[in-house]
Amino acid sequence: MIAKTLGLALAAALLPAAPPPPTGLHECATATTRCDGSIEVPLNWESPSSERISVAFTFIPAKNADGTVAANRGGPQPALPEIPTIQQVLGPVLDRKNLLVMDPRGMGKSSPLLCPGADPFKPATIAACARSVGPRGAYFTADQASHDLDAVRRALGLGKMSYFGNSYGTLYAQAYAARYPDSLDAVFLDSSMVIGGDGYVDRRFDARLDYLDLVCGRSKACDALPGEASGTWTRLVDRLRKRPDPEVTLHQALTLREPAEAVLGRENVAAAHAYLNGDPAPLRRLARLTPNAIPPFDPPWLAGHVAFRCGDGSFPFDRLASAAERQAQAERHYERERPMAPFRPTDVFATDAIAAQEWCVNWPTPRHSPPLPRGKALPSLPILVVAGDFDVERPAEVARSLRVFPNATVIRIPFGIHAQSFLPSPMGECIRGMLRTFLTTKRVVDQKCAGENYRAVGAFPRELRDVAPHPAGELSPSRRRILAAAFATAADATARRNPHAFYYFGRPSEPGLRGGQVTFGQDITLDGVRFVRDLKVSGRVALTPDGHANATLTAETGGRTHEVTLSWTAFSTRQSVSGTFDGAPFE
Repeated sequence: MIAKTLGLALAAALLPAAPPPPTGLHECATATTRCDGSIEVPLNWESPSSERISVAFTFIPAKNADGTVAANRGGPQPALPEIPTIQQVLGPVLDRKNLLVMDPRGMGKSSPLLCPGADPFKPATIAACARSVGPRGAYFTADQASHDLDAVRRALGLGKMSYFGNSYGTLYAQAYAARYPDSLDAVFLDSSMVIGGDGYVDRRFDARLDYLDLVCGRSKACDALPGEASGTWTRLVDRLRKRPDPEVTLHQALTLREPAEAVLGRENVAAAHAYLNGDPAPLRRLARLTPNAIPPFDPPWLAGHVAFRCGDGSFPFDRLASAAERQAQAERHYERERPMAPFRPTDVFATDAIAAQEWCVNWPTPRHSPPLPRGKALPSLPILVVAGDFDVERPAEVARSLRVFPNATVIRIPFGIHAQSFLPSPMGECIRGMLRTFLTTKRVVDQKCAGENYRAVGAFPRELRDVAPHPAGELSPSRRRILAAAFATAADATARRNPHAFYYFGRPSEPGLRGGQVTFGQDITLDGVRFVRDLKVSGRVALTPDGHANATLTAETGGRTHEVTLSWTAFSTRQSVSGTFDGAPFE
């Protein structure tokens, strides 16, 4: 055994060693498998002799590589932990392209800024953190991070790269493209940050009630409700302010207005209309499944996160003003402009409301550091941007912002949400197809991706008599009404498994709207569920992977029980249903 070991050691010693990297290059430059490394860079790139900090990266070479993709998922937050997810999104692109991911300075393994105990919703802790970090905090910004990335690229001996940026990663991508256009050959942006004319990120907050108008306008049932959907929500907020409801707080109402969550988009306007007309059950049901307070946000990299947000953003106050002056300017802005209307900061934050909304009131930004330098001609390299209807920034705003890049194409994604390329849904797969085609061929192929897979409901009937009969001519009017109510009950339960739903996934059960219980497992089980008061529905709904639903149910009303089978496409804008009612087929 000893002889065998010595023999192996001798053989290994005689094998040619891996060639050393060319002079001046990082050892990862010649890696054939994943290589984790770091380089030293100046804290201030305009002063090369300034303090040195460490920037960490991961380089994953491809066999027969014909290029490299630099990627950042956003945040701002550590990037290296996101590598497995980025690899899944890029998929076959990485068969021929290297992957480069860098932790932004101040995050993760890149000289992290640390402020234990800091909480952005407690402004005094952010002020204390800023004092702790000191003047160094002014250099943890996108303009400096762009220089870091190019230093890594040069250390690896790489030529032109492609850039895949999502959310805050789109800001890094734009800042890099403005400073190193000759180092890029293409850029793909998902959920792009909007940069204003001053070169800084536009950080305005808007309640975006027009989203409700968009959703409701696509539905005949919802559009038939009186008034505009946005006006209905404004009246709801006014009602809740005048008559507080412990089951639907103003904070919850702020969350409930969001149609990016498929269940909310399907039901929120009709639920608000019902609430205003004396039926609180639909809105209270939605509120029970939404948070009643902002969850804590205290990751170890919080100081780096705040440094980037404040250094890269524009706000309703003077960047060079003192904290007290900023506070006063922000208060005047919120009082005058009411950007959150019909909501107010005090609806969300109990104390220090303005500073809790505007974190950067207490974070000094003395250095001029626009991510996009003003007045500089920007490159005409190919840029493909996907912007969802329900993203933080509207597609039209994204398109206006990206006009500064002469060869940028912005594709609107109907009913699209934030970080679309990372979604497990069919829409996400469609977006990934465009991403992969573009990074591989530099061609823009609009695959007509869309997230619209529901129609907003128009009403929540209380009793059978309020339900419009199903148009199945084979049945009597009373049976058609029972059939319609049974289908509405099953569809209501099934909607909670919409692939664009995120509040509802992982919840094992939920009460029926007006009684009974819905249990979510491999199938959806209804146990005496009352969608309307005078009809109990029990049974099972089976969902196929492509969203087709098959239900076997019993519907009980007035002492009689009816056997119902249903078949329909659950997540569709056109829900046609067929099946049987007490053995009689209908379509």
